[in-house]
Amino acid sequence: MAYDGPEALRLLETYRPHLIILDIGLPGMNGYEVAKKIRESEGHRRVTLAALTGWGQDEDRRRTKEAGFDYHLLKPADHAEVEKLLTMVSAKI
Repeated sequence: MAYDGPEALRLLETYRPHLIILDIGLPGMNGYEVAKKIRESEGHRRVTLAALTGWGQDEDRRRTKEAGFDYHLLKPADHAEVEKLLTMVSAKI
């Protein structure tokens, strides 16, 4: 778990997750910026990225897609939706 954008990117130097659930409103570097950096990284282009945010308008969903997110979860995240996401990611492994 990371508490800001730069810390999340540092963790990815030593850890290769299959799924990253990333808050948009991070200190230091927002989730959009972190997602773009992850997508630029050769070793993490295939990781599944899920945005976790309180913003759910069409424009917000467009921005997450443009940043490289695969999914857009609204806060508070629905337990069944997170389980479905985990099941889908597990099936890809």
